[in-house]
Order: sequence, then C-alpha cells, then structure tokens
Amino acid sequence: MEQVAQRGRPREFDTDEALASALRVFWTKGYDGASLTDLTEAMGITRPSLYAAFGNKEALFKRALDLYQAEKLAYVESALEAPTARGVAERMLSGTIENITSECPGCLGVIASVSCSNEASPIRDDVQARAQTARCAIVERMQRAIDEGDFTIPVEAEAMTRYLLALLQGISVQAGSGASRDELERVAEAALAIWPGR
Repeated sequence: MEQVAQRGRPREFDTDEALASALRVFWTKGYDGASLTDLTEAMGITRPSLYAAFGNKEALFKRALDLYQAEKLAYVESALEAPTARGVAERMLSGTIENITSECPGCLGVIASVSCSNEASPIRDDVQARAQTARCAIVERMQRAIDEGDFTIPVEAEAMTRYLLALLQGISVQAGSGASRDELERVAEAALAIWPGR
C-alpha cells in the first residue's frame, strides 16, 4: 500500500516555547501594542509558521492568556481555599505581588483590559468573560465568609470583591509604573491592617 505523503514540512520549533515567548511580548506590550513582527521575532518563527501553529494574532493571544492563567494565576485557586476572608485577601495580594514582580512588571489581565477597552477589539469579550468568571468566584467566596461570620462589620460580598480587585489592580498598575516589590508589600500590609474581619 502506498503511503500518502504529508503536506508541508514538519514544525521545526517547540510550540510551548514559542507560546511562552508570545506571552512575554503580550505581557510587556499588551494586545494592540504587540505587532506580528514583535511576536514572530520573539518566538523565532516566520509569519506562516505562526499562522499554521496558532491561527491569527487573536487566537495566539487567547492561547497566551490560557497559559498565563494556568501558570501565573494558579495562586488564585489556592487563595479562594483560605479558611477566612482575610486569608483570601492575604493570599491574593501575596500571589499578585509575586506574579507582577517576576518576569514582566504589571498584570497581563490589567494590561489586556486597558488595551482592549475599545469595543471593536477582537479580544474584548474574551478578556471580559475571563475577568467576570474570576470576579464571580471571589463574590461567592466573600458571601461564604459573610455567612460564616468572618467580618466584624456589615459588608456586602459584591462590595468586598470590588474593593479587593481594586487593590490588586492598583498594585499591578503601580508595578507597571516601576514600584518595587518592597513598596508593593507595604501597600498590601496596610490593606490587610484595615481589613474588616478575620
């Protein structure tokens, strides 16, 4: 029986390494700021190879976000399992600071949100859906904390979630503007010192 010849040449690059390189570009420049030239140069591949392996820029960005969530945001799940609401906040702040002071300053989620505020952006809905999923999980955890008596004053789960997210986003923006890890940790300590509960 004749073997059917494969079309095209086999890939000569590691797709996982190329994706990690693309993630760093998006993390540094945002979606709109990252050109195809920036991406292909960082990934060490040609445009046809990028399209063949990942599809278009939008599909590549979504894959990069998947990688970011799996590798860089793993602390979120652990944070939501903390025994108290204050523990959730402490783990979220610590994980965020660790993340945003590592390879690239700032948070990819914040960078993506800011860069895709344009309603015509092809990634806007995806970024917002991911953020909404995370926000809902935190609201649910804060409600459980309220039900379990974690707070020393009357609070609403939605308001506490927005407060915590505002802290995390503010810290991320400060990191992107050059704040040191030590400075960010002092902000986190101040926030936890006035956290309304155990």
